[in-house]
Amino acid sequence: MNDRALRSIVISLGGINAGPVREDRFVIVPGSEIMAILCLANGPRRPRGQDRTDHRGLHRDRKPVTAAQLKAAGAMTLLLKDAILPNLVQTLEGGPALVHGGPFGNIAHGCNSVAATRLALSLCDIVLTEAGFGADLGAEKFFDIKCRFAGSTPRPHHRGTVRALKMHGGVKKENLGTPDVAALARGSSTLKRT
Repeated sequence: MNDRALRSIVISLGGINAGPVREDRFVIVPGSEIMAILCLANGPRRPRGQDRTDHRGLHRDRKPVTAAQLKAAGAMTLLLKDAILPNLVQTLEGGPALVHGGPFGNIAHGCNSVAATRLALSLCDIVLTEAGFGADLGAEKFFDIKCRFAGSTPRPHHRGTVRALKMHGGVKKENLGTPDVAALARGSSTLKRT
């Protein structure tokens, strides 16, 4: 099912116990297994091993049912043909950013897509990727899952904004816009430790 169809739905249309008719929406759709598969795909073709891992349900004997067995793989690919293309957006500071995918770190690998990372690497020398759900789990999933699927070996670097370093140096949030070189120096020790 195309997730765009789930962004605005009408529920409680029938039955005695259905309750009042109301509009609703799904907000957890990006956490689906399909999103994780899309983010690990190397292109519009089906990713390696998808037939084994893309389970849509279970038989009565508890054996998995795959999208291929349901003859749904083609329809799923057609629905995702435009979704495979990364989105170019602009940060508040005016810098370019590729936003693509959103598999949750608690149920999937928690990183953007392989396609977005490859596109970014073709356009610039340094690419930053957010590996969500904490540095311990997020970084582990980034290196062990995404990098293996992408065939890449990143060189990790720790970065910090001036505002974050000043906050680590003891400046209150409401005063972060004021220059404070001493607080910046104190906060820099946090960056050196990482």
